[in-house]
Amino acid sequence: MSKPFQPISDIINTSSSRHKQQSFNEIYGEPENFLEIEVRNPRTYGVGRDIFTDYEIVCRTNIPAFKKRNSRVRRRYSDFERFRKILEQETTRVIIPQLPGKILLNSNKFNDVNIEKRRQGLEKFMIVVSGHPLLQTGSRTLIDFIQDEKWEAKGFY
Repeated sequence: MSKPFQPISDIINTSSSRHKQQSFNEIYGEPENFLEIEVRNPRTYGVGRDIFTDYEIVCRTNIPAFKKRNSRVRRRYSDFERFRKILEQETTRVIIPQLPGKILLNSNKFNDVNIEKRRQGLEKFMIVVSGHPLLQTGSRTLIDFIQDEKWEAKGFY
């Protein structure tokens, strides 16, 4: 035998009463585990052949493996290259994405458009890498690269 017909309003009212009402903090509070990464504020230094650009990495997190909840460090493109190679050597269980390519024409290397494209590519790279659960909890290199102001590629490269 089938159930007798019930208006949809009766079904909605009875089913929602079984669920606990969420508090303001549960709805709008900090998520249980979060990690926000930004690569921003490129700065170019030097003159002639000794010119380079570095980028600020801003991290906000509450993941216990990270030493700091908020951090800001500056990294050059060559630092990102070393960091990527170290990650590849550290783990075979994670495919490390490519970095944005090198800019080959020196005359255009440091114009605003190319620097912004590279910044976007580096940010995408960092979001993908730092978002991987195995790297978040198992890679000391990842955490140091994002948070240690004096990061160096120790013993690799």
